[in-house]
Amino acid sequence: MESNVRTIPSTLKGKDLLTLLDYSTEEIKYLLERAVELKHAQKHGKMAPLLAGKSLGMIFENASTRTRVSFEVGMTQLGGHALFLSPRDLQIGRGEPICDTAQVLSRYVDAIMIRTNSHKTVEELAKYATVPVINALTDDYHPCQALADMLTVYETKGLYKGLKVSFIGDGNNVAHSLVIICAKLGIDIAVATPPGYELNQSILQKAKEVAKRTGAVIEQTNDPVYAVTGADVIYTDVWASMGYEAEQENRLQIFQPYQVNKSLVKHAKRDFMFLHCLPAHRGEEVTADIIDDPKHSYIYDEAENRLHAQKAILTALL
Repeated sequence: MESNVRTIPSTLKGKDLLTLLDYSTEEIKYLLERAVELKHAQKHGKMAPLLAGKSLGMIFENASTRTRVSFEVGMTQLGGHALFLSPRDLQIGRGEPICDTAQVLSRYVDAIMIRTNSHKTVEELAKYATVPVINALTDDYHPCQALADMLTVYETKGLYKGLKVSFIGDGNNVAHSLVIICAKLGIDIAVATPPGYELNQSILQKAKEVAKRTGAVIEQTNDPVYAVTGADVIYTDVWASMGYEAEQENRLQIFQPYQVNKSLVKHAKRDFMFLHCLPAHRGEEVTADIIDDPKHSYIYDEAENRLHAQKAILTALL
């Protein structure tokens, strides 16, 4: 059976994962390298029950496919157990304070994963919980997705520095975490959004402070062609993220010039990778011929890597 080959940094045990801003470059690289090991072990039938007897409480205030399945399967592969908890299953759905929920769940489970809207909710949960809290998505951040993204890039390109990532679309939670992880790993990134839909300026400034230390170049622009020029990786997301469905029709018009299509990708490197966190709307943020191109699209590898990246997180924090 696969043993715990890589020594877990002492700084990670018991740590929360709220945003990758709280993680060092070394800690992020450890998680990515550990994910590679765990993926290899699973593919070769050598997974060890590293989390036998451990339980993960999963709080979902939003619908999910990839997040729920990948965390549940990940815990199963590691010999542990995951509990799905919707607002209907919890007293927070009837007004119980987060502080009470956090402290009670901490007596039952070994870690808490939460997918919610407000990042303040995750911060409050972490404040009162005595077990690690993992942010599985908020309006501001999506750190687990960013780790899966970079795992996919690393597997394909074999390096970090020297790469250029281009994000086209809405300056949302996925874009925020992508910019942060690129900054931490020394990867150049250009983000192109329509005017008024840029990245949160406070988060962008924090990422730029990190980039000063790693040598990454972070650019924000309204010009998608400029952002894509010379890119090794092109990334997009839906134009109306969860919670913004009411703006869908208006956004369809505003974001149309930011569609990833053949005309746009010709400005990238010839061997560019296309990434999308899914779910995708073919014909909106990306054309079908790009997202379904077996030569350039890595969306299903990326989706699978949520499983392996999250197993690395779980084994490191629990």
